[in-house]
Amino acid sequence: MATWGDLAAYVHETYDVISENEDEIRILFNFEQFDEDDERTQVVILVREVLDKLHEWVQIASPIGLAKKVDLLAFLAEVGNSTIACGAAIMGDHVVLRHSLPLTNLDIHEFTEPLALLAGTADRLEETFFGGDDY
Repeated sequence: MATWGDLAAYVHETYDVISENEDEIRILFNFEQFDEDDERTQVVILVREVLDKLHEWVQIASPIGLAKKVDLLAFLAEVGNSTIACGAAIMGDHVVLRHSLPLTNLDIHEFTEPLALLAGTADRLEETFFGGDDY
């Protein structure tokens, strides 16, 4: 992949797109694609970012709950001890997990594997810290 347009076309062919605008695609990541008995889903937001007005990146983010409803110290300790490819942030009112990748020369596995890892981690942390599957 080389551009946001290339990635967007792939995402439309492969995932369930729930909303979209020029620089953002929201998908419903379905875990059933990996295990037919797993009916869980996770909202994942893909955002086009441009670094230094020159380099295209994709930010993969998944909201997992309201920041005011979580023990952030315990949450961040868990993220630090149990995640590989994502960091935690507060965006608006929500705690999110996110990861960013440069689009230039991006191999599809460099996108799909972190996407699946982030979605799975977000789903697990959402259940652990927020007690449900709201996102």
